[in-house]
Amino acid sequence: MNLLTVGTVAFDDIETPLGKADMAIGGAATYISLAAAHFTDRVMLVSVVGDDFPEETLNYMKKQGVDLGGLQIKEGEKSFFWAGRYHNNMNSRDTLDTQLNVLADFDPVLPPSYTEADYVMLGNLTPDVQIRVIEQLVKRPKLIALDTMNFWMDNTMSRLKEVMTMIDVLIINDEEARQLSGEYSLVKAADVIRAMGPKTLVVKKGEHGALLFQDNELFFAPALPLAEVTDPTGAGDTFAGGFMGYIAQTDDTSFENMKRAIIYGSAMASFCVEKFSIERLVGLQKEEIKERVKQFVQLVNFDAQL
Repeated sequence: MNLLTVGTVAFDDIETPLGKADMAIGGAATYISLAAAHFTDRVMLVSVVGDDFPEETLNYMKKQGVDLGGLQIKEGEKSFFWAGRYHNNMNSRDTLDTQLNVLADFDPVLPPSYTEADYVMLGNLTPDVQIRVIEQLVKRPKLIALDTMNFWMDNTMSRLKEVMTMIDVLIINDEEARQLSGEYSLVKAADVIRAMGPKTLVVKKGEHGALLFQDNELFFAPALPLAEVTDPTGAGDTFAGGFMGYIAQTDDTSFENMKRAIIYGSAMASFCVEKFSIERLVGLQKEEIKERVKQFVQLVNFDAQL
C-alpha cells in the first residue's frame, strides 16, 4: 500500500549540548518519508523547496522509494529554514530563527496519481494546507493521520478543529494534548480530543515513550533507553513515518496492529536521535531495524506470576 505525506522539506541550524549542525537537512516531510520508505512500496511526498535545496538529497530520497512528483521547486527562492538551541535536558528548546521563504505562500497541488492514496500522513503545517490536501483526494483513504502543534492551537483553533473532523488519527505530544483538551490527565485529555473527531489518539512523550488511545483501549510503549542523545530534531516526525509506514505495509488498521506500529515508530525515532539531522536515517539497514524492534520487545517482555 502507498502513503501520501505532506509537510516541510527544509534546512535547520541545530545546536545541542553535544554539538552544532548548520544548514542541516530537515523538515517534517523529510523525516516522515525517509522513515516510512523502509516499510511501504511507495511514499508520495507533497512539499515545496527553493532551488537552494541540494539535488543529492533529493536523489537519495528517490533512491529510497520516495516519489517526489508532488514536490514543488521554486526557482530563485529559498527553502524553509529553522534554527533552534536545545537545553541540557534535550526535552526543551528555544527557536532562534524561522524563515518561511517558499512556505509563505505554499499551495499544495496533488498529482493525479496522489489523489487516490491508500494512507495519508499530514505533517505539521497550517490547518488550511492540511484541509486543502484532504479536499483534493478523490476517494476516502483507509486512514488519515495528522500532526499539529501549539502554534496552530493558539492562532487557528477553529480551522484546526475543522480538519480534526476529517481525520482518523491525531499524533501529538503530551504538552499539546493537554493544551488542546484543557485537561492535565492524558486519559481525560484523550476522551476530549477523540470527541473532536479522530477515533484514535497517539500521544508522544519523548524519552518516556508513547500512548495509544482508541475507544476503551489503551496501550503504552516505552522509549528505548539510549546512552546518548545527539539531536532530538525530527524524532517525532520519524516516529510518525515509522508508525504510518508500518500500517501501510501491513494494510491493517486494527488496534492490535497499531500497537505494533507504535513500536516500529519508536524504533525509527530511536535511530533518528543518535546523530544530527537525517544522518542516522541515511543508509539505515532493515536488519538494524529488526534488531532494534527486538530490543523493544525484550524491554517489556516478562512472565507475570499472579
